[in-house]
Amino acid sequence: MTTRHDQLHLGAFIYYAGHHHAGWRHPASAAERMFDIGLYRELARTAERGKFDMIFFADLLYATNVDRAAAGMLEPLTLLAALSAATERIGLTATVSTTYNEPFNVARKFATLDHISGGRAGWNIVTSQLDIEAHNYGREAHPEHGLRYEMAREFVEAVTRLWDSWADDALVLDRGQGRFADASKVQPADYEGRWYKTKGPLNVPRPPQGYPVLIQAGSSEPGMDFAAMTGEVVFTAQQSLEAAQSFYRRLQDRPAAAGRQPGSLKIMPGLSPVLGSTEAEARRAYADLQELIPHEDIRAFLSAFLHVDLSGCSLEEELPDIPDPVQASNGMKSRVQLIMEMARRERLSMLELGRRVLGARGHLQFVGTPEQLADLMEQWFQGYGCDGFNIMPPVLPGGLDEFVDQVVPILQQRGLFRREYSGATLREHLGLTRPEPGYFPARAVPPQAALADRG
Repeated sequence: MTTRHDQLHLGAFIYYAGHHHAGWRHPASAAERMFDIGLYRELARTAERGKFDMIFFADLLYATNVDRAAAGMLEPLTLLAALSAATERIGLTATVSTTYNEPFNVARKFATLDHISGGRAGWNIVTSQLDIEAHNYGREAHPEHGLRYEMAREFVEAVTRLWDSWADDALVLDRGQGRFADASKVQPADYEGRWYKTKGPLNVPRPPQGYPVLIQAGSSEPGMDFAAMTGEVVFTAQQSLEAAQSFYRRLQDRPAAAGRQPGSLKIMPGLSPVLGSTEAEARRAYADLQELIPHEDIRAFLSAFLHVDLSGCSLEEELPDIPDPVQASNGMKSRVQLIMEMARRERLSMLELGRRVLGARGHLQFVGTPEQLADLMEQWFQGYGCDGFNIMPPVLPGGLDEFVDQVVPILQQRGLFRREYSGATLREHLGLTRPEPGYFPARAVPPQAALADRG
């Protein structure tokens, strides 16, 4: 087993006006303020008041179904830069795609965020999902799933090489001698692989954390291999303690093969809570949310996600036989697998399945009292199903306030969660070491092989 802190970690996952598909329609949502920085300042300060390790913003590179669904989101790194001035301790993390960016740009932006926040930045490394994203970047199709991870490994190597292009003590700032930096400690990255090439050095000194915390969210086999090599936090979606324990064991066994230390991965499944003072009150609140999901949205979602036309099927029926939807998917293969297993195991109708998935976007949905939620979190943590949770409020901002005010005090009373921050950086919150230069060894392909692959 792995070594780890004796307290769990918490992330506040902020998404539109809430994670529930129809949460924006709820009268308590802040849908009118989705593009207002004031809302996100309030949410970040609420999470910091709750002593969360981090606040996290996902990113999508497209807008679709704008007539019916919450769509469009502020660019997250710009948003986090603004929030760094409104907070003091909480980690600031965001998704940035490796498929539709260049290593130098990403290295520079995250190094800047880490500097201006005093070492609180984290990068959720994703490869994107859909052809419509490719179209927005002038490409015909989204790269194949396995190829995207191969490209992502190179991308991260190039970025870390750029962060390492400045030694920690490169700055001299000798006014009298007129020396700004020690040139011998600022070296080109000189990275060349199959897919990416960058000279360097970066024009921002090495980040305060060495590297911003590296987060990975894939649970497929390529995603788990990628996390074992480069991830430090893993966001995942598990529906039961048994599945979470299995995933935890499988993933925690892998870093050693990549030459990494035990405990270097923190696994944080998503958890979307609907709370009430009683179970009955929570169930009523959940039912009210579920009724807001239009039936046509369920049919459209399942058809698109599983790559099958369900227009002629009754939503009261179970899913028809579908020929290998996981293989057919070029996007979130692990999430397709999870949804299919849940549908078959529980014999859900398509209506039940669609509501279950859209209620928490495939993550664990909890409905009950704050005390019961604390029980579940303690069971998963003590049972080695996770190292913490990414909290996904179904409706914002109230869902985050409820968790901070009603659940965090119970976790603190049980000794499961911090009462105060003991460190200043995100790495310190998570118990992660500061990487030395070259922490991720270069595996770039020699230029001759790169040219052969491109040909």
